[in-house]
Amino acid sequence: MRFGLAVLRIVVGVLMMGHGLQKLKGWFGGHGLEATGQTFGSLSLHPGKAHATASGISETLGGALLATGFLTPLGAAMITGGMTVAIERVHLKNGPWVADGGYEYNLVLIASAFALSAAGPGALSLDDALGTGRRGAGVALAELAAGAAGGAAVIARARRASAGEALDGQAPPAA
Repeated sequence: MRFGLAVLRIVVGVLMMGHGLQKLKGWFGGHGLEATGQTFGSLSLHPGKAHATASGISETLGGALLATGFLTPLGAAMITGGMTVAIERVHLKNGPWVADGGYEYNLVLIASAFALSAAGPGALSLDDALGTGRRGAGVALAELAAGAAGGAAVIARARRASAGEALDGQAPPAA
């Protein structure tokens, strides 16, 4: 089981690092920070470039923490937060299935992060080597709550910004 957890942790972590680097650097077929910032702005995440930067850093750093098995619940919470925003801003309206642009993929990532927080990072992890590993139901629930709260804070800020835009008739500043 510990080996299986390590495989899950490394695969999810490396893929999330790549996802973040698509935003930040345009690597792996990504659009880079400028274009991603414009997309985030179109999702009412203003300023778009700042949100894109925060998202890219969260995915890259959260993925690196997962991949190395260091501070695993923190990395998992970073991924959960980003996926929470992605679900609410982009995928929820499309239903669950990824074939329809839905949130299936994002929910699998959240569930994987939760499972890794509950079971621990598995073999070959820095948490195990350094004795910093934390796991269990309480850790997993705290990770899920922290990630969801972070995502909810971003969404609430975007809604407030959009409400302010609607009240004064002006668009938020460009990214």
